[in-house]
Amino acid sequence: MIPAPYLLYLGSSSDFVGIKTSRGLATFRPEDCVGEFRHDDCPLTLKLPRLSLQEGVAAGARTLVLGIANSGGTMEQRLIEDAVAALDAGLNVAAGLHQRLRDQPRLVASAEERGLQLFDVRDPPANLRVGNGYRRAGNRLLTVGTDCSVGKMYATIALARALQERGVAADFRATGQTGILIAGEGVAVDAVVADFISGAIEQLAPERHDDGWDLIEGQGSLFHPSFAGVSTGLLHGAQPEAIVLCHDPNRTHMRGIPGRSLPGLSECLSENLRVASLTSPDVRAVGVCLNTSGMEAAEARRLCGRTEDLLGIPCTDPMAFGVDALIDNLLCLAPSQPSTAASR
Repeated sequence: MIPAPYLLYLGSSSDFVGIKTSRGLATFRPEDCVGEFRHDDCPLTLKLPRLSLQEGVAAGARTLVLGIANSGGTMEQRLIEDAVAALDAGLNVAAGLHQRLRDQPRLVASAEERGLQLFDVRDPPANLRVGNGYRRAGNRLLTVGTDCSVGKMYATIALARALQERGVAADFRATGQTGILIAGEGVAVDAVVADFISGAIEQLAPERHDDGWDLIEGQGSLFHPSFAGVSTGLLHGAQPEAIVLCHDPNRTHMRGIPGRSLPGLSECLSENLRVASLTSPDVRAVGVCLNTSGMEAAEARRLCGRTEDLLGIPCTDPMAFGVDALIDNLLCLAPSQPSTAASR
C-alpha cells in the first residue's frame, strides 16, 4: 500500500484531462489528500491548498503522487527534478506513467539514501495467464466509451457505490493507474502484454457466487486507433452481463488525434455489444453516462433525455444527477448461473 496522506502533483500541466489521476484522488479520496503541488506556470487547480514540498510534509503528507498523464506516459526532465526534490524533502513518490520511477538512477539512489520508496503503479501482476473465454459465474458490468478519458472510471465507481448503498455486494475493479490508486489494487491493463489482456481481466474479476457485482473500469475505445486493442481485450476478459456507455458530449475529436471524429452513440453501443458477445452472448446495455461538467444543469438534463429517447435506455451524468435509473435497470437482470463443465 502506498503511504497516505498524499500531496498531489500538477507540476506545470495545462491539460485538464491530463491531471486526471490527481483529480480522481481529490474526488474519491479527499480525506487522504492534504494539498496540491504546482508551479507558477500551471493554470489548473484541484481547489486544494497549494503547498510546497516542505509544506506538504509539515501538513502530514507521506507520498507525492505524480498524478498526471501524457501521451505515452513519459517522464519529462522537470518532473524528474521535482521527484528528486520530493525525496529530498522526505516524501515517498508514486507514479502511474509507462516510464518507471525505478528506471531513473537519480530517483533510485535518492530513495535508497533516505530510506524512502518509489511506487510504480502501472506494473502488471506477475504470472498472468492467457484468457479462455469460458463462462464463469457472477455478475459483471463493464464501462465502455466513445473515446478515452470520457468518465468511465467515474461512472464505474459511482455505480459500485450506488449498489453498495442499496445493500448489494459490489466491488470496483480498477484497470488504470487512477483507479488503482483510489482502490488500492487492480491491474493496469494498458501495461499488460497483449496476449494476456483478457486473461488479466478474468483474474481481476473471477467467479463469484454471492449474487454481487463486479464493476469493471473500462479503458480506451473500440473506435480509438491508438487504444482499441486494450478495449477489445477488456470486453472479452470482462465477459460482462451488462455494459454502460460513457461519452463526453463536448469532445470535438478523438483525444490526441485532431481531425478524427467520435463515433455516434448508437454505432458505438452496437459495436461494443457485438464484440462483447464473443464471450458473453447475452450481454446487454443498461445505460449511458455523460460527462456534462461543461454544461448548465438544465441543458445537461435535456441532453440526457434526448439520449434516452435515441437509445431506449437510461441516461445520466453520474456525478451531477446520480445513477439510480441505471441501477434500477441493472438489477432487472436475471442472476447469472454458476459455470459448469458442460458450458466449457
